[in-house]
Amino acid sequence: MKFKAVLFDFDYTLGDATESIVAGFRHAFAKMGYPEPTEEAIRSTVGYLLKDEYTMLTGDKDPERQEEFVRLFQEVCRPMQPKTTKLLPGARELLEALKKEGVPMGIITSKRDSALQAVLEALNIRDMFALTISGDQVHAPKPDPAGLLRAMETLGVTGDEVLYCGDTVLDAGTAQRAGTHFAAVTTGTTPAGDFADYPCDYVARDMAELRAWLGL
Repeated sequence: MKFKAVLFDFDYTLGDATESIVAGFRHAFAKMGYPEPTEEAIRSTVGYLLKDEYTMLTGDKDPERQEEFVRLFQEVCRPMQPKTTKLLPGARELLEALKKEGVPMGIITSKRDSALQAVLEALNIRDMFALTISGDQVHAPKPDPAGLLRAMETLGVTGDEVLYCGDTVLDAGTAQRAGTHFAAVTTGTTPAGDFADYPCDYVARDMAELRAWLGL
């Protein structure tokens, strides 16, 4: 292992919360008078802040309507998410292998901290991470590098010593701005070719392939 720390995005990188996310969107859209969005359309927005996901699908930039969406979304999604979120195949094995090697791990995500902590607790992996930094704990969302930079400072490592893993070009751009190494996984909705415009150490089909590349 040439890296002194490995940091991860969460949704579609380590975990799959599709069921609760889709339910939250459809509940909120129905209450707000919008047509039911497709699962494909919803999945394509995951990784952004909730208010921005709403705007991406509706074109509505009104801050009050954005907040109304977030509130309605959370009514359904928040209680569902810890019960229905699953780790992606190979994720637990990769985390356990990194833990065995003594490599500090962290999560840098756009997800709200309360939601993330409930999910990690339910999946029994919360104690594996040296730190977690969520979207509501930084001044600007990804691809702003604030979360990654804070994690590096906390762990006492430099960009050359860190690998960030994610499934979107948002994650790739975040790593680029923070000056870390980056490994992509195509377990979300972003095809491998979309990462060609970013510095990328490796593009893995899944966590098992990423683990093999890391030599674990």
